[in-house]
Amino acid sequence: MSAVANAIMDAAERRIRCGGFSGFSFREIAADVGVKSSSVHYHFPTKEALASAVVHRYTDRVATFVGKEIATGQEPVTVWTRIFRSSLQANDGMCLGGSLSAGARDLPPEVAAEVRRFFRVCLDMMEAAGLSPDSAAQLLAKLEGAMLVANALGDIAAFDRATSELV
Repeated sequence: MSAVANAIMDAAERRIRCGGFSGFSFREIAADVGVKSSSVHYHFPTKEALASAVVHRYTDRVATFVGKEIATGQEPVTVWTRIFRSSLQANDGMCLGGSLSAGARDLPPEVAAEVRRFFRVCLDMMEAAGLSPDSAAQLLAKLEGAMLVANALGDIAAFDRATSELV
């Protein structure tokens, strides 16, 4: 993928994290990247294609990071808690999957499919690391919920309080 396409995806990811699927336009992305709107359309013909690509890339990044960390022998719950907390710390506000999941029923089908893939990959990886299906679902719900509360309050300590027994 070209440097411009990656820059477009980076800008879209920042905007989606803050405003969801409705929180960006091609014109805004073009301004963020310093290109013409037609360049955004060249790389991603539709908003749906761009958002789907962004979520797909995000899922792959999360899976790669978590897989590497767990392969070093780190405790899976700690790894998952740390990656979710890092999203808050990076001033990105929310996990991309979480920011889109609240409106998942209203998302275009291809974007909704990528959001479902994100959550399925997370659950599958948690189970592969030894958590039961129930424990994996509880962990993912707790992390996303803690992130949501911390984001709404603008207080990362809320995330830490909600997840303190996990780490």
